[in-house]
This record gives sequence, structure tokens and C-alpha cells, in this order.
Amino acid sequence: MTGMAVPLYQAKAEFFRMLGHPVRIRVLELLQDSPRPVRDLLADIAIEPSSLSQQLAVLRRYGIVTSHREGSAVIYAIASNDVADLLRVARRILTELIAGQNELLAELREAESTVG
Repeated sequence: MTGMAVPLYQAKAEFFRMLGHPVRIRVLELLQDSPRPVRDLLADIAIEPSSLSQQLAVLRRYGIVTSHREGSAVIYAIASNDVADLLRVARRILTELIAGQNELLAELREAESTVG
């Protein structure tokens, strides 16, 4: 039985849907600079261990993060620098969007003050 190939745009949508959880994004941000043990992630994210474990499992299943054991600690790392690059690009896009919105807001306020 042969499965039908998933169109690239659909695969991309699934990828972004997988990333579309605040805890997953926060984990990836924390792992951008270096691998970290689960206890550090828990301290920085402040959620229930079971919730963090569930989100890490999703990232592992998609191959976005890797993990290994050092003694009793489980250490997580981003599997590819491309993921860290994607987060940086997203930050840049959001910064530009917000700057554009601020410019528009300033123009609207200026126009409002001249009318009133």
C-alpha cells in the first residue's frame, strides 16, 4: 500500500502548528545558546513537570530537540541551528511589524489631535 505524498505547503503548515505552543517556543528559546537539563528548563518556565515533559516529547518526536542522560539529569539541545535561526528571524519579523504598528498609531494620534 502506497501513501500519498504530503504537499510541501501542508508539511510546512504542520511544522508551524507543531511549533505553535508557547511552552515549546520558550523551550527552544532557552536552548538556543546551549543544551540545558530539564531541571533548569523547569525553573525558567515554571510549569508542571508533566506539562513540560509532554511538550518536550512533541519536540523530540518531530526531531526538533535531542536529549541525552548525564547521570540522573536529562539534557536537551536543539537538533539543528536552523531552528535557532528560525526563532531569530521570527523575532526580527515581529520587531518590524510592531515598529510599523507604532508608526501607524503615532500617525493616527497626530491626525486625531489636528481634528479635535
